[in-house]
Amino acid sequence: MENNYEDIFTHVLPAIESKRNEFVVYQYNTVTEMDIWKFCVTKKWKKKEISSLPLYQIINDILTISPAEFMTFEQIENQRTSNWFSEINQDELQLLLNPISEEH
Repeated sequence: MENNYEDIFTHVLPAIESKRNEFVVYQYNTVTEMDIWKFCVTKKWKKKEISSLPLYQIINDILTISPAEFMTFEQIENQRTSNWFSEINQDELQLLLNPISEEH
């Protein structure tokens, strides 16, 4: 299965490169070809068997990705995987969650 994904990726790489170049025009310079592929696999084709999709549909799906659609996906993925409290220790976290009320 993994090898099949690699074969498909290699076959449609020109379309992915074209989409990446379009993103660069819109000032999204950090987007890579692998980012676009990951978006397609995890978002566009989430419930589909990629190997059964016709080549024209795969290429069409790649070429019709809008920058807004892609960036929304990226933001959601970043929020999903972020650890907001990674820079504080356990004591500080407990203090934030259970503050001691001071009586005057």
